Amino acid sequence: MTTDLSISISELYADAASLQPGDKEAERLVIEAIDLLDRGVERVADVDPATGEVVVHQWLKEAILLLFRLRSIETVTVGPFEFADKLPLKRGFQEAGVRVVPGASARWGSYLAPGSVLMPSYVNIGARVGERSMVDTWATVGSCAQIGADVHLAGGVGIGGVLEPPNARPVVIEDEAFIGSRCMVVEGARVGRGAVLGAGTILNPSIPVIDSKSGVEVSRGEVPAWSVAVGASRRREFPGGEFFLPCVLILETLTEGERHDKVQLNEVLRDHGVAT
Repeated sequence: MTTDLSISISELYADAASLQPGDKEAERLVIEAIDLLDRGVERVADVDPATGEVVVHQWLKEAILLLFRLRSIETVTVGPFEFADKLPLKRGFQEAGVRVVPGASARWGSYLAPGSVLMPSYVNIGARVGERSMVDTWATVGSCAQIGADVHLAGGVGIGGVLEPPNARPVVIEDEAFIGSRCMVVEGARVGRGAVLGAGTILNPSIPVIDSKSGVEVSRGEVPAWSVAVGASRRREFPGGEFFLPCVLILETLTEGERHDKVQLNEVLRDHGVAT
């Protein structure tokens, strides 16, 4: 059934230029696909356990892009507030076992797993927030971002959205990660399981991730599992002078599978002049 739907969505996307709002059959197929995302039956991307690589399910991103083409803007009023948008907000939080504090919102087509908590925050279409994860105050989870279980996105964290091109990898935050206040993780960057990002860290695929003990660049835009990492800078020479470019520095490696001891983490970060 899902295979047939994915083929139909990809065929529609190949002919997207000819589609207009009011195409009922196309909209029916697209809504069926988005509903699978909304209920957590399907997801835009996941990690292949055999290879450890992120696999993107392109047809679901195509469905999201088609939805915006097929829907017209409508006015929605909620109490004294007025909105003009193409998509409804997500509903049925209590039945789903999700806590949503006033001021938080999630778009239809996102998935919030049981036990997850939204403080005043925002979760966009295609995103997935895993079991018992918290999206803290003023944090945002962009379109198609994949947030694992037992993750804490601290206050003001920005998780970037990635919709186009449809095969582009979204941001992936794996289980048990802690993303410190005001961090920005964007453009398909990845934070491994159990990793910790100190406050204010910026991570994208062009930013080198460096081991502080060896000085070796271990990746670009990917923080390894169980690492404690912070934002830093490194000196670079250019024809116009000497400048400092951003990097991410791995300070410590935690014991795999060990739950975060916040006191210990704070001590590690404080030793390096960084807060969570």
